[in-house]
Amino acid sequence: QVQLVESGGGLVQAGGSLRLSCAASGSIFSINAMSWYRQAPGKQRELVASITSTSRTNYADSVKGRFTISRDNAKNTVYLQMNGLKPEDTAVYYCNAELRAHWSSPFGNYWGQGTQVTVSS
Repeated sequence: QVQLVESGGGLVQAGGSLRLSCAASGSIFSINAMSWYRQAPGKQRELVASITSTSRTNYADSVKGRFTISRDNAKNTVYLQMNGLKPEDTAVYYCNAELRAHWSSPFGNYWGQGTQVTVSS
């Protein structure tokens, strides 16, 4: 089965940087878009950044100019470079991939287990 595993989260002070990684493995026929979401306790999950199969990107207004999403198709991996971190960036960050697990399967959304990012003031 398909697995998405995030890494790179941690505790940093305001103004610091982190680089998140998400590697997809298992039965993967084709990957379309890959995205990063985040969710803080008591808040709704929100889209942070996404990148299409043609490397077109979009970002939430709150992270524009600070975060950069990229992907390595050979490694089935998506990255999120986070610079100038703020306390309000504190959340669990989740990786999402829109992919086909098999040629006969439709596209579906798969999620990682999440990685904690905590930014102290």
